[in-house]
Amino acid sequence: QVQLVESGGGLVQAGGSLRLSCAASGRTFSSYGMGWFRQAPGKEREFVAAISWSGGITFYGDSVKGRFTISRDNAKKTVLLQMNSLKSEDTAVYYCAARGSRWAGAARTQYEYDYWGQGTQVPVSS
Repeated sequence: QVQLVESGGGLVQAGGSLRLSCAASGRTFSSYGMGWFRQAPGKEREFVAAISWSGGITFYGDSVKGRFTISRDNAKKTVLLQMNSLKSEDTAVYYCAARGSRWAGAARTQYEYDYWGQGTQVPVSS
């Protein structure tokens, strides 16, 4: 079993920055791909970013490319999402997710993830 806990959300002004953190526990963190998704009110969950187990491969959603950066610290069992140049349309609940299969890489679709955190809210004021 895997437990994921997000932190770092909160109100931020448009143009500002925020860093989200996801702490994992329950298994060998370094062997699994990780991802971030978000869901705005009334919208479907959207892919934000993903990172392979080694950290060597990353993917980004088109709407955040060039503004957000995903990284991981396997020693600390943490995955980070650095969000810069935030826009009002980035307002959402952000979720951390983990792949279920060992050595599974980064993935863009939510159906490829087996474990989810509870989410952290990021309201961006314009």
